[in-house]
Amino acid sequence: MHVSHLSLTDFRSYSSLDLKLQPGQNIFIGENGEGKTNIIESLMYLALLSSHRISSDQPLVKLGAERTYVRAKIESDERTTLVELEINASKANRAKVNQNPVRSQKELLGIVKSICFSPEDLDLVRGDPSERRSFLDQLLIQRSPRLAGVITDYERALKQRNSLLKSRAPQAALEPWNEHLANFGGEVIAGRLSLIQELEPLFQDAYKNLSTKKAAKLGYKSSIANPTTDKNENKSKIRATLMEVSNQERDRGVSLVGPHRDDLLLNLGDHPVKGYASHGESWSIALALRLASYQLFINDGDKPILILDDVFSELDEGRREKLISISSAAEQTFITVAVESDLPPEITGTRFIVTSGKVAQL
Repeated sequence: MHVSHLSLTDFRSYSSLDLKLQPGQNIFIGENGEGKTNIIESLMYLALLSSHRISSDQPLVKLGAERTYVRAKIESDERTTLVELEINASKANRAKVNQNPVRSQKELLGIVKSICFSPEDLDLVRGDPSERRSFLDQLLIQRSPRLAGVITDYERALKQRNSLLKSRAPQAALEPWNEHLANFGGEVIAGRLSLIQELEPLFQDAYKNLSTKKAAKLGYKSSIANPTTDKNENKSKIRATLMEVSNQERDRGVSLVGPHRDDLLLNLGDHPVKGYASHGESWSIALALRLASYQLFINDGDKPILILDDVFSELDEGRREKLISISSAAEQTFITVAVESDLPPEITGTRFIVTSGKVAQL
């Protein structure tokens, strides 16, 4: 797939932007703060229906505006799909597909599939468990859009349950929310574990191509014992564990069981990556996770958009070469750099200069 046209209205630094885009490599050159990463963010929003940089939609809306619009033409399998998204900071977003309103913006999920590499990927290795949970869930949603609803329902149940715990509500009030938490949470955990099973051999291969010193492994740390890829088994285990920790939850006023407490484990040899890995090893782990994700889409029969956001200046020659080879094979790649000299000479696509929210093709 590739994006042939992108239009932004009141998005971040752009009052209005219209871009004609080509398959192959599209390169955006501009100093930090000029707006090149905002273009990337709009594309990732279409893929994830959330920003990969922030948790709230408010900063996406240009100061002084009430809403922002992102429109894109997606070319896939000899078919053109026009997607239009109205992002509102204070009310529900609205969306259209081929000029027809859809009931929920979630109907856009799956139309755009993308993998993004950025300097923030180091947070996957060094950051909090929430970074790694987001990595798994975003990949899950792109591959199986239906799970977006399951994750949303889980988060809604969790929020309500935490509110009841904080107010010391009676057990009878908690019971229906225990059921929702177990039902949706069991499915989320099952989805994550299935994903890890598919991802791990691709991750190991990717890491081996970047570093041969130690074997890299993935694991899953859960708040329930022995989680499985069977959602019903997980559901029963969540229910049972909730009963075991009910007094602790009441004392602390927070839910202690469920996928919101879990973590993707990253290991090098016998040691966890976090706290043990060098800077170079951490970069290799983060890169291997993205490379494995990209290959997972390819194995699914998809051709995801590849985004390389200000990463070439961060990587050594070996890691740069790996990204260059994938970029050359991808149907469409978006690349951002601060200065043209950061670009490897092998990158020869269409170039744009970004200055103060203006984009000009060279």
